[in-house]
Amino acid sequence: MFLAGTLTGFMARPVLADDRPSQFEVFWEVWGLVDQYFVDREEIDPVRMTYGAIQGMLATLGDENHTVFFSPDEAKQQESQLEGSFEGIGAYVAGDDAGFRIVAPIHGSPAEKAGILAGDIVLKVDGEEVVSLPQWEVISRIRGPADTTVIITVLHTDEETPVDIAVVRGKIDVESVTWSRIPETDFVYLQISQFAADTGDELQRALKAIDAEVAAGNPVDGILLDLRNNPGGYLQEALRVNTQFLETGKIILHERDASDQLRTYRSVGDGLAREYPMVVLINQGTASAGEITAGALKENGRAKLVGQPTLGTGTVLQPFTLSDGSVLRLGVTNWLTPDKNLIKNQGIEPDSTVEQDPAIRMIDAYALEDAAKLNDILTHGDKQFNLGLLQLRLATK
Repeated sequence: MFLAGTLTGFMARPVLADDRPSQFEVFWEVWGLVDQYFVDREEIDPVRMTYGAIQGMLATLGDENHTVFFSPDEAKQQESQLEGSFEGIGAYVAGDDAGFRIVAPIHGSPAEKAGILAGDIVLKVDGEEVVSLPQWEVISRIRGPADTTVIITVLHTDEETPVDIAVVRGKIDVESVTWSRIPETDFVYLQISQFAADTGDELQRALKAIDAEVAAGNPVDGILLDLRNNPGGYLQEALRVNTQFLETGKIILHERDASDQLRTYRSVGDGLAREYPMVVLINQGTASAGEITAGALKENGRAKLVGQPTLGTGTVLQPFTLSDGSVLRLGVTNWLTPDKNLIKNQGIEPDSTVEQDPAIRMIDAYALEDAAKLNDILTHGDKQFNLGLLQLRLATK
């Protein structure tokens, strides 16, 4: 899924020649040898070589899946995603060992209408293979102006023959918070798909709508909160979200910087969902601000977690805008849970572990409102949802 940031961008301070480590001279020696002697001259691309060197350098830092470098185009993609709208096909995606995978098409999106399915592996874009390309380059090729067409070659789950699907791109307005009643229960399913610029406002509107249901005589006995495949987003929005669930004064997280200074964030003000019993669904796609939320709810005794251990991307990212418009998002502090457990490379452990293939179509708020789709999903096994619902039943007895 899309990687998360926390602060506005800063221009990078140039490193003076006198400040550069002596080992850097080896880099220029290699560059010069490639430039002078490499036989396939058409393959020499200074921009790709530079960006590749930067990515290799960052890979040695061990902040995998979080500290990241974006080309100018990739930086624009990331910014538009977190602002809540962009032009493209409309699908949540992830890169894993199987390749570039569709986690789920966004409800009502061009991808969904064209027949793109959760679990699809993308093999080609407009006839060109993308299997070996980095995730952001694949996204760049799939995205494009509204009303233009892209041909995506996918391999459906449990199929052996790829298919070409023509998708007419459109403007995608992303809802980061959706909810629905769970049929034949007095429980509510609440999904937060990312922590975008307006997620706190979206959650407040959703919770007010849930309260209105109660006021109208339709009881709500508990909330099943789904944070699966949530890539994170803005720290400020994570704080606003947690404040809705945690009593004033409860610790949401700590930050520890390079000088070992600790900063603590607590829940403040009023919250609309501090009394409802809760169970939270997590998986290996839950990252960043999603992990903050899962850890805070677990360690404050506010909710039980069901699913799989989270990704473990617990650093605060400070974006630095570089001279060519590219962006370095650099981990500058570590996130710690309320009990001061490190999130980075550790993740958040569920209280109840349920292994589940990430290609399985998962429940969402729209599926709960479609009896046929819901039956199909439950038949093919969203086991995490089923156990989460069982745990919520037990918590409210």
